[in-house]
Amino acid sequence: MAVDDPNSTTTRLLTLLNVSATKAGKRKRTFEEHKPSPKLNKKRAVQIALLDDATEKGFQSSRESHNKSSAPEMEQEEGAPGVEEEDSGEGLDLYEAHFGLQPIGLTDSARKAVDTRAWSSQRIKLGKLGGVVEAVPEGADLNSALSARHQIQEKLRAPLEARQATLPREIVELQKDLLNTLSSYRDLYLTRTALETQSSVREALTLHALNHITKKRRRVLKNNERISHATKAGNPPPEDVQDQGFTRPSVLILLPFRSFALRWVSALTTHTPTPDYQVENHSRFQSEYGLPPGAVDKLEHAEPGTYPRDHIEMFKGNVDDSFRLGVKMTRKSVKLFAEFYGCDLIIASPLGLRMSIEKEKNADFLSSIEVLIVDQMDALGMQNWDHVQFIFSHLNQLPKESHDVDFSRIKPWYLDGHSAYLRQTVLLSAYETPESRALFNHSLKNVAGRIRTERRWSPVEVPEGIDQQFVQFDSSNPKDEPERRFQYFATQLLPAILKSAVQSANTVIFVPSSLDFIRVHNHFRKNIGVSFTVLSEYSSNQDISRARQAFFAGKSAFLLVSERFHFFRRYKIRGIRNLIFYGPPDHPQFYTEYLSYPFLDDGVDASDVISRVLYSKYDWMRLERIAGTEGAAELIKRGS
Repeated sequence: MAVDDPNSTTTRLLTLLNVSATKAGKRKRTFEEHKPSPKLNKKRAVQIALLDDATEKGFQSSRESHNKSSAPEMEQEEGAPGVEEEDSGEGLDLYEAHFGLQPIGLTDSARKAVDTRAWSSQRIKLGKLGGVVEAVPEGADLNSALSARHQIQEKLRAPLEARQATLPREIVELQKDLLNTLSSYRDLYLTRTALETQSSVREALTLHALNHITKKRRRVLKNNERISHATKAGNPPPEDVQDQGFTRPSVLILLPFRSFALRWVSALTTHTPTPDYQVENHSRFQSEYGLPPGAVDKLEHAEPGTYPRDHIEMFKGNVDDSFRLGVKMTRKSVKLFAEFYGCDLIIASPLGLRMSIEKEKNADFLSSIEVLIVDQMDALGMQNWDHVQFIFSHLNQLPKESHDVDFSRIKPWYLDGHSAYLRQTVLLSAYETPESRALFNHSLKNVAGRIRTERRWSPVEVPEGIDQQFVQFDSSNPKDEPERRFQYFATQLLPAILKSAVQSANTVIFVPSSLDFIRVHNHFRKNIGVSFTVLSEYSSNQDISRARQAFFAGKSAFLLVSERFHFFRRYKIRGIRNLIFYGPPDHPQFYTEYLSYPFLDDGVDASDVISRVLYSKYDWMRLERIAGTEGAAELIKRGS
């Protein structure tokens, strides 16, 4: 039987209920006891609602109303923007259809199809989002997301429409198509977000998140009212009041740097304008997530052309990569720095969340996430992809503690351990990588379906006349590919270069993978009797200056450069005549930049520069961004 398995959902849930029962004394606390909620870093259960807020009772336990016929009527909570509004009357409410007591798509066959990765897909054009691949679990109706229409609450829709009146028509249409797609509650993977549209996409996503929080809280408040009325009338409480998860946070936004948290909170507060809303702790937020007083951002104030635009947008502002922020939404305020178990929205970096989880030995605050947004996945990959995978592995798990939740109010599919099948995930990236595609394919289980954007790439522009050689090596297994690549480089490509007096000097070897970079570095250090120097993400300013000078002066014949170094530092390298790309760069503009660096020196002709790119068929995504879709297809065919 399932109950005999100590790791089964049933066993773990029963254990949680038993532990909760032993703490029954704690749950007798009344609303009048203004006892502060424990902080996240204390190892004890905490209440979902903040007890010092007299009006914040939407997630407060309703045990007293169940047990006492004379319980006082619950006051209306100040916890949801627009809670006074009724349903819009636009037909089926998409939130209730997906996250209600009996979700339409949450069937045994749909879950089985998701688990076995059996999807029915089609390619369509989705408005301003362009061409997409749309998929649903095998056997489900493949209704296009084109038919979905967003149902934004009136109080939230009014500020949006006022702003859109001043925006270009293209941006308005993009936001409309994005909101319509999000309202279907399918997973969405935007595989190329342009710099020009990032702020507009953020605004649409924060509106969707806020609308989701609003609808969830409104349902809780309505059920509170029904329970209160039934108690006053001496009737048993309604049985269909399951409207919550294990914990309160329902939206999670993962970001690479504090500067992006600043931008996302700014986008969020555009939907909650003054004087209708007050942003609490805003000064503290600006202080902790912005630059220190008097600090000058050298990227923002640099001369035009000094740094590429994408580098400025990525690294301007506060680039601390360890942070976590709770945001609590009420009818008239946005409270920043809310305690995790009392907030609705968590904004954090993967590193910041991981440190919190490992410190507390649990991730209960991630147990009831219903909307997940991951922004700047390309930057997260350059930081540490393992942190992203760690967070995904801790989402929607049964909590270790009860946190004073009222189990009679928890939705049944949470108790069944099926919440991961309903979570909507939105992924945003400047480009695709095999790691991000694998995350999309293997870690997302939404039974509503999934949408991934597609595009055809044009070849990047490079200085005319350069000898570009694309060198293919054979590999039949992706697991063996790193070893095959190294063997080809060490036994064929590098020895041929060392035999040439011209090519064995002024040579940069650009290595995309950090693991490959360590391997190539060790090979040069132990086996190659030539002078070389290195530039990695761990190089100090002094090391960088020394290495650049030695290479430019000819004292070092080879310069090993990691892609992460160029991503974070973006230095221009002088003295280059020969380029070896150990693999195609993830960022296509890096290829263009390095092929342009030789011309920083006077008297260099295009015929003096040679570039070699080592690749296999598993480099398709990176190769496509450099050679173009058609060019990459031709290059891959060479080895077939």
